[in-house]
Amino acid sequence: MSAPVYILGGSQTDFARNWAREGLELYDMFTEALREAVTDAGIEPAQIEVGHVGNFVADLFAGQGLIGGFFGQAYPELASLPTSRHEAACASGSIAVMSAMRDIEAGHYDVACVLGLELMRNVDGKTGAEHLGAARWQGHEATQCDFPWPFMFDRITREYEERHGISSDHLNAIAEINFANAKRNPRAQTRGWQFPDGCFSDSDDLNPVIEGRVRKMDCGQITDGAACVILASEKAAREHAEKTGQSLADLPRIKGWGHRSAPILLETKLQATAGQPLLFPHAAQTLQEARERAGFANITDLDGLETHDCFTVTEYMAIDHSGLTAPGESWKAVEEGRIAADGDFPINPSGGLIGLGHPVGATGVRMLLDSARQVTGKAGDDQLPGAENMITFNVGGSTTTCASFVVGVGE
Repeated sequence: MSAPVYILGGSQTDFARNWAREGLELYDMFTEALREAVTDAGIEPAQIEVGHVGNFVADLFAGQGLIGGFFGQAYPELASLPTSRHEAACASGSIAVMSAMRDIEAGHYDVACVLGLELMRNVDGKTGAEHLGAARWQGHEATQCDFPWPFMFDRITREYEERHGISSDHLNAIAEINFANAKRNPRAQTRGWQFPDGCFSDSDDLNPVIEGRVRKMDCGQITDGAACVILASEKAAREHAEKTGQSLADLPRIKGWGHRSAPILLETKLQATAGQPLLFPHAAQTLQEARERAGFANITDLDGLETHDCFTVTEYMAIDHSGLTAPGESWKAVEEGRIAADGDFPINPSGGLIGLGHPVGATGVRMLLDSARQVTGKAGDDQLPGAENMITFNVGGSTTTCASFVVGVGE
């Protein structure tokens, strides 16, 4: 790592809300998240020197571009703020964070605001699926299906089956764990949902097939929501710590990062690794580089993982690609209870994309914020005892973009 980057505070909207049904729009969501983040960080709006937006498809869902202009609309003090928008499908938020980090590391600015958001519940399901399909190679893959992403991740499931074998029991268990974690999260989309006995199974009635081996409970949610973080240089963080009566070591810091991309076509990725234990070595490399930049030799030196689980197989992939198990043996971590909230390496204590929700452009920012809250003891009922260092893993497309952060406190 070069110059350190600290997290002064942040916010997340309630992911259970349907903003269009409330008669609200993207700007209302943006403004609420921004104002709450400024308050949580304990700064004045004018202290923000640069703004970064993570968003995937507001142009399609809301007909809205140039979202960076909302900063100045929300606060007159930010009327001339330099801003930019970043798109990397479901990893848009993480790429916005990395861009803000580069601004700070280069010494251009001391305080940056990163806001990720998506409005997605204002259209019917089929239209939403078509909009989200923009992250595949249009006209070249997933062309003969109604739901492109369940179709694509069924393909990944079948690849696991071919290389290692994979049981639906373990995928169902991942879903059940994440929904249970979300019950404790007051901002989770599914916190009030009820689940009948037998729904975490291969019952066609209780858990219907969406595409191939992907069933309803395997799927992340269609979600409205925003997340925002205020990032700071060491100089600004030190001044903030002194002002608020804290030590610099008490503030959460981005200790490591990883970022890799791959060809957009899923089949190109899978053909490149045919016969290899790992399906996506670049994903493993992303996690490894984040961990090593933070100075950790093993994944279990960290206290937990907030990972992408757009589908249960995505989390299954993150388990072995992180090094928690040998390739193809993710099932062991599930069976042994290691990834549960009380396990030795909890995954998605927030509820993840399946339980908490997945407003696409916000997800990477939300993962970072939840990790910062964990390591500062501010995660509420989701708190992991003694957590000091967390890692995130955020995926765009069929692992076309992978991003990871290690967040921790202390030296």
